[in-house]
Amino acid sequence: MANKKVYFASDIHLGLPTPEGALTREKLFVSWLDTIKEDAAEIFLVGDIFDFWYEYKRVVPKGFTRFLGKIAEITDSGIPVHFFTGNHDVWMFDYLPKEIGVQLHRKPIAREFNGKKFYIGHGDGLGKGDYGYKLLKSIFTNRVLQWLFSRLHPNFSLWFGNCWSVSSRNSKDVTYQFKGDDELITKFAQQTLASENYDFFVFGHWHTAIIHRLTPNANLVMLGDWIVNNTFACWDGQNMTLKEFKNPSSDSHLIAQV
Repeated sequence: MANKKVYFASDIHLGLPTPEGALTREKLFVSWLDTIKEDAAEIFLVGDIFDFWYEYKRVVPKGFTRFLGKIAEITDSGIPVHFFTGNHDVWMFDYLPKEIGVQLHRKPIAREFNGKKFYIGHGDGLGKGDYGYKLLKSIFTNRVLQWLFSRLHPNFSLWFGNCWSVSSRNSKDVTYQFKGDDELITKFAQQTLASENYDFFVFGHWHTAIIHRLTPNANLVMLGDWIVNNTFACWDGQNMTLKEFKNPSSDSHLIAQV
């Protein structure tokens, strides 16, 4: 992994508010992928990559051609790309692993890079509390209910799912004020550290880009989003940085480093 880097991004919400309306954001994200593919050891896309995704056995959502093609190009070159399901695209099944070669994760995973331990996941529903959301997620991931939803015609179900997803996103603030130690995800990380050491907890979901120190040796990295912030994290073997990507012709703006 000499001179190679590990990249993390989340909450691109491709398709929001419409596929046509999100085209500029998709092109920007693809241009970011182009800038990192030369020195990337691995790429982690940590949930809510799509604003809505539901794949039938023989039907998948239209659109995202530039993005999917770029990911296929990257995996074909031998660079592992990890997809995590988020709360907006929890209904990924086997299409993306088979078609474009990504590694799909439905739960957080632990990895080690250069002797540092990473705990990586979308971040939704972890730890205690937020029981209303956890109930809703249990409904969305129920196999019987998924089977029933798949009986609906795709013209209706994909339209309905996109409407639900857009209304859910629009009901929340575009930006989020992170509450530090009072956040449920922070408490989850601290509780995890009580039984096992990690150097970095890397999460999406909160649409805020911040590195929050948990202990002298452990940090919580929140990845931000690509609706407003266009942010990503990079581990170069020595330092973890959070940066904002503006365009391919300019250097990414440094937000935080540890």
